[in-house]
Amino acid sequence: MSIENTDIVLDKQSCRVSSSLDTLQALLEKQIQLICRSDYRNFEALTEQADSIVDELARTKAIEQTKFKEQCERLAKLYEKLILIVAAQKDHVGNQVRRIREGRKALGAYHNSG
Repeated sequence: MSIENTDIVLDKQSCRVSSSLDTLQALLEKQIQLICRSDYRNFEALTEQADSIVDELARTKAIEQTKFKEQCERLAKLYEKLILIVAAQKDHVGNQVRRIREGRKALGAYHNSG
């Protein structure tokens, strides 16, 4: 393979990596919107898509190139934001479940006393 052909192959790979990073960013932004609306079903579906892209990028190791550093930093910030939102949602849902259990216990006690 000539140097020119190698450059073309590397450029195509860079375009695919850049496109994958852009797609991943769009998916993360959409996931943030979905989790904020408590749309867990669609959130989970997008998580599977994002995981697939991350696996593909990890295999290529092309994201280690400095030209992708800025995109990777943006993705890291989005992941951090998403993790914080998911943690907050988890706490919120946990509190709701606790309240439901307490309500059921109260109803059960009321029902059994009467």
